[in-house]
Amino acid sequence: MGENIERWGSGGPWESIVGYSRVVRTGDYVHVAGTTATVDGQVVGKGDAGEQTRVILRIIGDALGKAGATFDQVVRTRIFVVDIADWQAVGTAHGEVFADIRPVSTMVQVSALIDPEHLVEIEAEAYSPRR
Repeated sequence: MGENIERWGSGGPWESIVGYSRVVRTGDYVHVAGTTATVDGQVVGKGDAGEQTRVILRIIGDALGKAGATFDQVVRTRIFVVDIADWQAVGTAHGEVFADIRPVSTMVQVSALIDPEHLVEIEAEAYSPRR
């Protein structure tokens, strides 16, 4: 495996099955996998896309921290929603974290996520130069 690649898991139920990490640092870049509002195996914020987004962003913040990065260093987010009508609630929650940081971002509607109770999934990428 790559010498300059570091990986951290979250212990989520799908990581070992699918074979992925929650966050990977490759040199100065930090990549956070698609993240849902799943805490201790339970979906949080059921039926509320805005609340799911807030939970997701807390999880992403923790993942960034494991790799030595912060929200201020995020350069891209990708947001997947199962109902584009939730765009405003999701966008507002995203803006609570990123209004001043302003990474590039994409929001798209998808037909489904891994659990039918998931309304939102978010990926993030950060540029975090090593000191």
